[in-house]
Amino acid sequence: MRASAFLYPWDVNGDPGAGDRMAALGVRDATLASAYHSTRALTPRHPRHRIVTARHAAVLYPTDARWTGRALRPYPAGDWAPGDAFGEAAEALAAAGLEVHTWVVLAHNSRLGEEHPGTSVVNAHGDRYPWAPCIAQPGTRAYLVDLAAEAAVRPGAHGTELESLGWYGLAHLHAHDKTGGVGLGDAGQYLMSLCFCASCRAGYGAQGLDAGELAAAVRAALEPVWRGAPSGGGWAGVERLLGETEAAATRAWRDETARTLQEAAVAAVRAAAPDGFRVLLHADPVSYHCGANAGVDPAHILSVADGVVVPCTGGTGLLRPFAGQGRERSVLAANFTVVSAMGGSPGTLERDAREAAESGATELRLYHAGLASDEDLAAVRGALAAL
Repeated sequence: MRASAFLYPWDVNGDPGAGDRMAALGVRDATLASAYHSTRALTPRHPRHRIVTARHAAVLYPTDARWTGRALRPYPAGDWAPGDAFGEAAEALAAAGLEVHTWVVLAHNSRLGEEHPGTSVVNAHGDRYPWAPCIAQPGTRAYLVDLAAEAAVRPGAHGTELESLGWYGLAHLHAHDKTGGVGLGDAGQYLMSLCFCASCRAGYGAQGLDAGELAAAVRAALEPVWRGAPSGGGWAGVERLLGETEAAATRAWRDETARTLQEAAVAAVRAAAPDGFRVLLHADPVSYHCGANAGVDPAHILSVADGVVVPCTGGTGLLRPFAGQGRERSVLAANFTVVSAMGGSPGTLERDAREAAESGATELRLYHAGLASDEDLAAVRGALAAL
């Protein structure tokens, strides 16, 4: 199976052996970050550093004139990825024989929310989520579509993977996160991720709901959950807490908002890209789910994009709803964490990859080659050789 390893530019730049080391794993491609959120990352083999702190969400290349005069615009990286860090790393990886694809994080940006608080998701209690831009707002949508096109189509890239191209909600590994004191479950997470900014209030109104009454209903539905009552699982849990009519109306608004943004972003990337450029989305087949793997309708998204990247570290069940939904050449990439200390299982990668193929996967993604230990990479190398 064709396989790609995720990398950051700082995994490669300043390390003359990085490209050859990645190629020796047996991967054909490198999925290289060009726009990324804040992070603190380990670099266990780099000759000059062991920890890189990316202090805020940033683009890892010089931006162009499209952002001139605009309030919402991408932030340049600081000393963790100066200049055209993406371009430098891409050249090194290509010289080692790897095909480079961009990795673009979109609706996940804490600095944007801090500096432009009006762009953030607002929950039913009035709390803002600075890490989560509301994708219903026209200005935010225009920013995300242009960022997708610019960050995806970098010189030397053969394709892109668009992450968090949809709703972001409560669930988020924020700095020193302490939001796990109450088990919200699937239904509680959904209710705490509903946005009540002006754009979303108008959207609920178009679905026949009064936004003020809806916010009050959400707060009331969550009260037993704060006291420890189970919220229930799946969409049935949302319907039980909020009511079937109200739940369906909120989902209709959010699904349509995400779908149209995904269509616009993919179209913008294709308009800027050369022929043959592949556009994939990190995706979850449950449309009301929030996060880095955007909730989508499988048949719809595979009619829009060239394929999807699906999280499979906990099992391959999320692949099945996508299987057989797309065009003949649609990509269905199974994404496995291969860092043991981050919950991955590189020692079972061969078995897991075969199971993924049985569930419809056509390719593999390995998260994250730059973070993994030498022992983990040796296991990956063995698994790919066996496959």
